[in-house]
Amino acid sequence: MTRTPFDPSSSILLQALHQRATDRVPVWFMRQAGRSLPEYRAVRGVESILKVLEQPDLAAEITLQPVRRYGVDAAILYSDIMAPFANLNIGIDIVPGVGPVLDEPLRTHHDLRRLRAVDPSTDLLAMMDTVDLCVKELNVPLIGFCGGPFTVASYLVEGRPSRTHTTIKRLILEEPRLFDQLASRLVDISVSTLAAQVAHGASVVQIFDSWIGTLSPWMFRTALLPHLQRLAIETTALGVPVIYFGVETAGLLDDLAGLGFTALGLDWRTDLNAVVDRLGMNIALQGNLDPSILLAPREVLLTATEDILMASARVKGYIFNLGHGILPETDPDNVAAVVDFVHRRGTELRSRIEP
Repeated sequence: MTRTPFDPSSSILLQALHQRATDRVPVWFMRQAGRSLPEYRAVRGVESILKVLEQPDLAAEITLQPVRRYGVDAAILYSDIMAPFANLNIGIDIVPGVGPVLDEPLRTHHDLRRLRAVDPSTDLLAMMDTVDLCVKELNVPLIGFCGGPFTVASYLVEGRPSRTHTTIKRLILEEPRLFDQLASRLVDISVSTLAAQVAHGASVVQIFDSWIGTLSPWMFRTALLPHLQRLAIETTALGVPVIYFGVETAGLLDDLAGLGFTALGLDWRTDLNAVVDRLGMNIALQGNLDPSILLAPREVLLTATEDILMASARVKGYIFNLGHGILPETDPDNVAAVVDFVHRRGTELRSRIEP
């Protein structure tokens, strides 16, 4: 059977990102490819994710699994925000159950010399092969992604995941020039990574800046805002929609909405109605179901989903998603039920509410 080639004009996800009317509400999920799927566990093995990502056939298969199972409106590349750094010889590993770990964190000007630019033709070769394989098979958009500068800097400076981010914050306060140089290099790496993904066929890209909400508005505006402004300019120039996502960003949304990204992803701590009142309809929005609600009884789950769909009806461009990634213990049948409900109920609710 011949596969129907992907037609961007038929994608409701792309239409929503461009704030055009759609015949239904698009839906995809962060971490839809991965731990909650039995077919993922059957092929994943026990190796470090960095080892898996060296195998494009396997990474592509994992990317495609949730599209086949759920009928979501996009695939997201199976990778990791630290994957572009794996071939830079800075001693990074992604330890199962822990996350990114560096034996020698980057904390001085001397350390910063170890962080060179990414050469997509060599450093991202396996990733680009994976993108090629996915694009060849998909009839929905492939979402490429990278890490945001603060989140990646946190891992590089802290040396491992942190609850408090004390070391990176101290660096910002005590060595602002050093942090500025680090963040600038990370923006360069992000842009190079996304540009390579787009060149190979990614139709959308998302920037994951998961820990940006740990910063106070003052520290955010002082240390990060100029770098995010450049990141927005250079990524939107790639010619595809760009989604920016962070966690606990309620206090930063006005700043983030003004950067020029195509869409903002919202975590589950923000009230969608309040965000619409605050930001109006000048930017597309994505989110924001609490991932833990996917563990609830079906009636509770669909009620919570409907509440978000009701709030989203006033948004010119809206994509249903979670407020963070799918939890490993999630029942795939609950995810499938949400996809079906969003597709059936979302547009019906929108048609009843005047913008």
